[in-house]
Formats: sequence, structure tokens, C-alpha cells
Amino acid sequence: MPTVLVLYHSRHGSVRALAEKIAIGVAATGAVAMVRTVANFESHGPHADDALNHPVVTIAELTQADALAVGSPVRFGQMSAEMKAFWDQTTAVWLKGQLIDKPAGVFTSSSTQHGGNEATLLGMMLPLLHHGMVIVGQPFDAPELHQTQTGGTPYGPSHVTGQADNKLLSLHEQQLAIAFGKRLAQIAGKLA
Repeated sequence: MPTVLVLYHSRHGSVRALAEKIAIGVAATGAVAMVRTVANFESHGPHADDALNHPVVTIAELTQADALAVGSPVRFGQMSAEMKAFWDQTTAVWLKGQLIDKPAGVFTSSSTQHGGNEATLLGMMLPLLHHGMVIVGQPFDAPELHQTQTGGTPYGPSHVTGQADNKLLSLHEQQLAIAFGKRLAQIAGKLA
């Protein structure tokens, strides 16, 4: 069975919640879901403990995984500095071609419907493409993608907290994240 690394950075918990739903989808296929986070820059304050919900990823875990899902909150239409810093440390992996031909996808969360979800998802694909990974999106065969009034894109799962600052994933967001995890794991199994 393939191992899917579900790697995320979360500030308020929404990206972590998406990661955990993606992991449920991965596990539903019989694959192994390895949920990890990146190091948080903030060592104290209200968000310092958010990264402690899952272990911090190692480069060995990145290279040993058969597939990858990468998640970050939206930061002005881009991935978080913490996630960018992680990718900036993977030059040795790139030089060895250790991620070439592995399937990968992306997920995100923002506070508004037009807060930069799609720009962030597309931007997170860039390091994956440079590493030679095979990008996996979310096709429109998922009926929730047609119905959602919250998050969800063909580029990958997303969450929108909205004006009410709702950190809980909507039913459609949950279903799309689970479906995405299943698809990523199935493709990893076919490519393995």
C-alpha cells in the first residue's frame, strides 16, 4: 500500500482540519496516511501550539512517501512563510530527483470567498512542479464541487471561514477533502 504524506501549516486550525479529512480519504483506500506539519515560526503566543497537533515533517519522510498533499493558509494570495521556508530547504532533494513522478496535490483555507484560495493553490504547485511531481487536482465528478457555497476548487480542497469566522469545515468541504484524499491515494497506488 502506498504512503501519502499529508503535509500542512495551519495558523487557526482550518488547514489542519482539511489535512485530517484528506487523511481519512487516504486511509479509506487502504493506503497509509502520514499527517505532518512544518515548523511554526511563532514559539509563543496564541498560535504557538497549533503545529503541535502533528509531528514536524522530516526530509526523510518527504522522500519516502509515495504521494504528497500540501496545505497552507492563504497569506495575501500565497502560501505561508512557514511552508515556503520548508520548500526552500529541499534543494538536496531536488538535486537527487527524489520526488520525480510522485503524485501531489494542494489544499488551503482563507477567511473570504475571494481571499486568494485559487492563487495560493496554484502557487503551491510551483515547487511541486520543479520537483517533477505529477499534479493531482479535484475533478468535477465530485458533485459537491458543483454545489458548494463555501470552499472547494478544481485545483484542490479549500475552506472559507467567512464573515462569521467559522473554523468548522462545511459538509461539502469535508466531502471534497475526503474525496481528494481517496483520489490521491488511488493514483499513488496506480503509479507505484
